[in-house]
This record gives sequence, C-alpha cells and structure tokens, in this order.
Amino acid sequence: MVNEQQNLKPLRKPEWLKIKLPRGLKAAQVVGCLNDRHLNTICSSGLCPNKGECWSNGTATFMIGGSICTRNCKFCNVTSGKPVPLDPKEITDIVRSIRELDLRHVVITSVDRDDLEDYGAAHWKLMTETLKKECPGVTMELLVPDFRGKTNLLAPIINLQPEVISHNLETVRRLTPIVRSVATYDTSLSVIRHIAKNGIRAKSGIMLGLGETRDEILQTMDDLLEAGCEVMTIGQYLQPSRNHYPVKEYIHPDIFEEYGLIGREKGFRHIESSPLVRSSYHAEKHIK
Repeated sequence: MVNEQQNLKPLRKPEWLKIKLPRGLKAAQVVGCLNDRHLNTICSSGLCPNKGECWSNGTATFMIGGSICTRNCKFCNVTSGKPVPLDPKEITDIVRSIRELDLRHVVITSVDRDDLEDYGAAHWKLMTETLKKECPGVTMELLVPDFRGKTNLLAPIINLQPEVISHNLETVRRLTPIVRSVATYDTSLSVIRHIAKNGIRAKSGIMLGLGETRDEILQTMDDLLEAGCEVMTIGQYLQPSRNHYPVKEYIHPDIFEEYGLIGREKGFRHIESSPLVRSSYHAEKHIK
C-alpha cells in the first residue's frame, strides 16, 4: 500500500509544525554526552520533533537493546533488520549519563527484539534494577514493547515498581494491521491492562493523520480507559521518508486541544494532545 503512494505529491506541512532546533548550553551538554558514549535515543532514531525542547531542558529518552529493530512498522524511522547481540555496557553508559547530566526523571524505551527467547525482558529488568540501585531518587518511565503478548515477562519489571510503564497503541484498531508490522491492537491493550491491574500507572499514545476518524479516536480513548490507562498522549504523525506510510491529513491544533478536553472529561488523569506531542513529551509530569 505504501509503495503505491510513494510517487504521490506529499502534503505540505502547515506552519504549526515548524520544529525548534536544539540550542543552549544544556542541549549541547546532552548532545555531547550522548555522542561521547554512542548512546541510542529515540529522540534521534525516531526523529522526534521535540528533541530541541527536551535536550534544552536536560532530558532525553534512552533506547536500549541496540539500534536495530526486528520489526518494520510503516510509520517508524528506527532501522529494522538483524540486531547485534545485547550489550550490557549500554546500561552502564546510560546510568553514567544520567548521573553526569543530573537528571531527576528518565524515560527508557527499546527496539523490539523478537530474535531473543524472552524478547529482551531480562535486559529490561537489568536496566531497571541498575537504575534503581545506582540512581536512587531518580524517577522513571519505561516505554516497553509488547513482548508478543507474554505478560508474564513483564512481572520482574513490574516488581521493581517504576513510576510509569507505557506501551503505545500507536493508532486506532482499523489501521493497526496496516501500519504496525507485528503488534495487534488487542495484544497492546492486554499489555496495558496487565500493567494497570498490577498497580503501576499505565500510559499509552496514538498518532493522528493516518486516516483515522473522530469516532475511532473516541473509541480508542474508551478502550484505553477500560484497560486501566491513566495517561494518554496524542500527536501528529510525520512521515519519516517517502518509503514510509503517507500522511493522510495534518490535524489543526484546535482539534488536538478538543481531543485533550474530551480525554480529560472521559477520565484520563493526564493527557497531552497537540501536533508535536510524542509519547515521552513532558513525561516528568505524568508521575504526579
């Protein structure tokens, strides 16, 4: 489906999607630290539009499991292919960076590692317990993969009591099999439900502009709330390249604001909804 539309003229980005470049001393410090240790971040791998703001505020979302994902989702800019073996040194380097940058809240995510028997769960556990031990007082959000729906693999991570565990639905039910290569809508909901029922604050996010309808967005909100999700992020999908799924529509900021109001009225404890929002945007607010 993507190939059929690669030659179509892409939609012109509206004025409200202008991205601020990283600037200032703190941003330079973050960039220097990441480069010196060759750390992977979703800020860069995912072409996050907020990295300028976040790096200037001294925050970054670290990505573990390497830089190569075993999946090939049509919306994602992370490199897909055959990953290299896990490297425990990346955990040590992340902890050192958190200390050096004096971070008080961190977000950890990962590539999908379907090549591993446990899908990377043990590596996640090691990252979480090392962070707990070496950086006491630092709060965390873990943006986890679906572990192929094997929620028992989440138990050791949940037992370490991170403040927030997040797993993104990414889009509405109808579009999930079109833009996500392996994950299913119901599997993702089961992961969120498992997190919530174990007493951890559950969080999820979706992108708009993929061709979803208003009714589908509202139904997705209801599905997340029914699963126990307390925090939701809603942002605009931005096509990383001509080889990715095309943007069907740029949603006006007023519509995002409306969805935010509706989400709060429906019962979300916290909701971020605007064009440039990504799943880790203002993540430090979501633990309160």
